Amino acid sequence: MSENIIEVSNLDFGYNEEHKVLHDISFCLDEPGFICIIGPNGVGKSTLIKCISGLIKPSSGSVKIFDKEVSEYKLDELSKIVGYVPVMTSDFNVMTVLDTVLIGRYTHQKWKTTPADISAAYCALEAMEIEDLAMRLFSELSAGQHQKVALARGLVQESKILILDEPTSNLDVRHQMYVSLFLKRLCEKTGLTVLMISHDLNLAAKFSDKIIVMEKPGKVLGVGSPNDIVTEEVISRVYDVDCEIIDDHGSPHVVLQYVKSNKGNRSHEV
Repeated sequence: MSENIIEVSNLDFGYNEEHKVLHDISFCLDEPGFICIIGPNGVGKSTLIKCISGLIKPSSGSVKIFDKEVSEYKLDELSKIVGYVPVMTSDFNVMTVLDTVLIGRYTHQKWKTTPADISAAYCALEAMEIEDLAMRLFSELSAGQHQKVALARGLVQESKILILDEPTSNLDVRHQMYVSLFLKRLCEKTGLTVLMISHDLNLAAKFSDKIIVMEKPGKVLGVGSPNDIVTEEVISRVYDVDCEIIDDHGSPHVVLQYVKSNKGNRSHEV
């Protein structure tokens, strides 16, 4: 019997009794692939991936990675299996791009950086089309370049699961497409599982194998193929918009029509 890659069961999380973020979340990912998490702001997408990554502990319920509770993994063991790439911060401003990416190699290093580590870092930088920035300070880069450095750092970790928090934010249209297609092909080529938060419904629909859609208050509405999830009914319910779904070479494409007011009426035509 094959292992489940990620299994979340009856997951709840709250920072305190008054601030509950996630409510009774359950889903199972039993095949590798490119999986996107979508949903409006404030539904707990980032909190969910932090629970899956073992960065925060659920209030109740369980998270299993390859049929083993996340809490039962040793830190170094989990780091070799799950790579988590957050939104980059100013903590890396005094470091070069190369050194920032090399942080992702810590699970492979014994005492010092090796030529293999350097080679892996440059390969990741090249994959993100920023190898020419290797010796630049992180603080000198644009927000979009920061995102590409973060992705490169995740790639060099060479984990079985790569979890990404909005990696295409701050990227221009070309690089949003490039990164999405790159991750899709990487999953197909290597058997990697990518779990990625995305606010771009059409990129998620075009490139992902599965989509997890979340809604308020911190619940998973459904998990399925893009054609199963990206429907007029689901998008309207989750985002409070009226839309039309058209076919884009076999993938659903969202065309927004109206933004609903707080009273549920059509307030603005797109």
